[in-house]
Amino acid sequence: MDIGVVLQTTPPAARVIDLAKRAETFGFSHVWTFDSHILWEEPYVIYSQILNETRNIIVGPMVTNPATRDWTVTASTYATLNEMYGNRTVCGIGRGDSAVRVTNGKPTTLATMRDSINVIRELACGRGVEYNGSTITLPWAAKSELEVWGAGYGPKALKLIGETCDGFILQLADLSIAEWTINAVRTAASDAGRDPDEITICVAAPAYVGPTENMAYMRDQCRWFGGMVGNHVADIVARYGESSAVPAALTEYIKGREEYDYNQHGQAGNTHTSFVPDEIVDRFCILGPVEAQLERLAALQALGVNQFAIYLQHDGKDHTLEQYGEHVIPALGEQALARQ
Repeated sequence: MDIGVVLQTTPPAARVIDLAKRAETFGFSHVWTFDSHILWEEPYVIYSQILNETRNIIVGPMVTNPATRDWTVTASTYATLNEMYGNRTVCGIGRGDSAVRVTNGKPTTLATMRDSINVIRELACGRGVEYNGSTITLPWAAKSELEVWGAGYGPKALKLIGETCDGFILQLADLSIAEWTINAVRTAASDAGRDPDEITICVAAPAYVGPTENMAYMRDQCRWFGGMVGNHVADIVARYGESSAVPAALTEYIKGREEYDYNQHGQAGNTHTSFVPDEIVDRFCILGPVEAQLERLAALQALGVNQFAIYLQHDGKDHTLEQYGEHVIPALGEQALARQ
């Protein structure tokens, strides 16, 4: 299992770049960032510097959307980064949340998301694609390679991801929800004639490494995540109703949800997430000592998860990176004997 990290591009950018460099030192495979151009700094500029100062890290947004950027510009950006630094990018994409809502917009339709996935991937892989009535190609991008990983929770989004995407991003670490969503994606892939095992499964959630007696503090540091997920769940409930195929484990907790302040989006101490109970924090995040981290990661891996990406939005950033680098990542790898 690969281990990635999800950062906010909060200034100073030098701190983000430093965390990315430390992540590579500790053996992390991916550095993801939020992509919300009003709330935080522009990620693609920062990706260029991260790639310049690392050797193996793969970078990408968790997640971008089809609304705030022209798809051809997005594709050109990835292809340019790939030309400069080797093929070390990945495109995580969803319908849109904070990037569109802060400007009073709405998430795109799934049909728009489907079209954008095709245009971005084909162009960024140096292939021609139909766009606005013409066939267009990035003639200089023949060596570029880009995978597109889709993020979603609802049945139709999961079906779309299974039919079209190279990877699936689930933004929570609950085992029962992970099992349901992964099965939905794989079934859709199989029904579309694809090999479901070729879809990379990425679970992303906060992780905080600390002693069990500090659990209450760690929960409060990560409670914001249940609020963020709740934004997407509220859309699902509005679309499908409360009696749908979506597991109650995902939808029940938002009944106490009121207004959400995007000025505090993704921040520890978010005052609009008091509706998120401790049980949800424990299920959606991975909190506790190294042993607890490894236990949940093993369970996720048994479900077919290929990467766990840590949302690192709490006050234990450096400690969690170090604990994963020193103890978790080595324990996940197969150790070959130097001599037999």
